[in-house]
Amino acid sequence: MNVPRNRAIGATGVLAAAALTLSACGSTPAASTTANDKNASTATSAADLGGMDALVAAAKKEGTLNVIALPRDWANYGAIIDGFSKKYGIKVQDDNPTGSSQDEITAVTSRKGQSNAPDVLDLGSQFALSGTQQGLFAPYKVANFDQIPAAQKDSNADWYNDYGGYISIGCDAKRVKECPKTFADLVKPEYRGQVSLNGDPTKSGAAFGAVYAASMANGGSFVQIQPGLDFFAKLKRLGNYNPAFATPASIVKGQTPITIDWDYLNVAYADTFKNKGVNWQVNVPTDGVYAQYYSQAINANAPHPAAARLWEEYLYSNDGQNLFLKGYARPAMMDAMEVNGSLDPVAAGKLPAVSGSPAFPTEDQLTTAKQTVAQKWAQTIS
Repeated sequence: MNVPRNRAIGATGVLAAAALTLSACGSTPAASTTANDKNASTATSAADLGGMDALVAAAKKEGTLNVIALPRDWANYGAIIDGFSKKYGIKVQDDNPTGSSQDEITAVTSRKGQSNAPDVLDLGSQFALSGTQQGLFAPYKVANFDQIPAAQKDSNADWYNDYGGYISIGCDAKRVKECPKTFADLVKPEYRGQVSLNGDPTKSGAAFGAVYAASMANGGSFVQIQPGLDFFAKLKRLGNYNPAFATPASIVKGQTPITIDWDYLNVAYADTFKNKGVNWQVNVPTDGVYAQYYSQAINANAPHPAAARLWEEYLYSNDGQNLFLKGYARPAMMDAMEVNGSLDPVAAGKLPAVSGSPAFPTEDQLTTAKQTVAQKWAQTIS
C-alpha cells in the first residue's frame, strides 16, 4: 500500500503546496449532446438530459472520463474507478494520481478547452469554495442530492462532499506495550521517540489536521490553532516527537510505531499489515476530535460533460458510497443510508468509534490557521 503523503493540505481546505505547472495539449472537445439534442455541458440534473438512460447513452458515446489526483489506494478509489468503467464501458484516465488539490485547480485553468482537461475534481473544501468563487465548476444535482447533509454541500450544487474521516492515532501493539488513545497519552515518557506525523503540516493535509486536533485537545478551537503547535513543541522537548514522516514502509519496519493520521488510512494499514507481523491498532482520540471531508466538483469546461455527470451519479449512488466505506472512509450520505438500510453494515462496523457529530471550521478560520502553521511550524520543532 503506497498512500501518497501529501495528497492535499486539509480536506476541509487548508491550502496545498505550490502548484505544478501543467501543460495544455490536445484539441478542443466538441459539445456533448444526447439523442434528443440536449447539451450535457449545461445539464444541472439527469432530468435535463431526458433522464438517466439518456445520460448513460451520452456518456457511453463520449467513451472517456478524465480524473485527476486519485490514488488507487486512497479511500478505495481503485475499486471505484474499476467499478465505474466496468458498469458503463467508459475508459477512466487518471492524471497525476499523487497530485494535490491545487494541482487539480491548475489543470482546470491551464488546460481550459483542451481534451486532456480534468472532467471531475476531488478537492479539499477550501479549494471547492475558491473554485466556485472563480466560476470553475458546473452546478449539477445528483439524484441523491437531498441525502447529502446541508452543511456538506453547496446549495447551488457547485460542489458537495463525498467522503472523509477523523484524525486518529495508529499504533503497532507488538512494539508498543500500551497503545495511546488520546493526545494526553502521547506525552507519557514511554512513548519517547515514537510519535510521528505523515508529513509536514505546511504541506500535508493529515499532518495539518493532527495539529488542529491537538489544539482542540489542549484548549484551542477552530479560531485558535496555537495550542496545537504548543503541544508538538512539548512533544519535541520531551523527546517523544519522531521527525521521520510515517509511511507504510516506515510502519512495517518499526521506524514510526505511533502515527497520527486519518482514520481511513490508519484502519487500512491495520488490514494491510496483518500478514506482515504488524498489529496496528487505531483510536480516534476523544480529547481532540477533528474531521475533514473531500468535495466533488465538475469542471465547467469538462471535455466529457456527460461522463462527468454520470461519474457523480455513480459516486453518490448507494454502491458508490459503500465503496468509499469499504475503503474505511466515511461517505457523505452515511447517515441517510443508515436510516434507509442501504449502508453496508460489515464495512461500517470496521470503522473506529467516534463520539458526536463532525464540526467544520469556516474558510476564514482555516486560512488563519494555515497561515499560523506556515509561519511557526519550523520553529515549533526546531
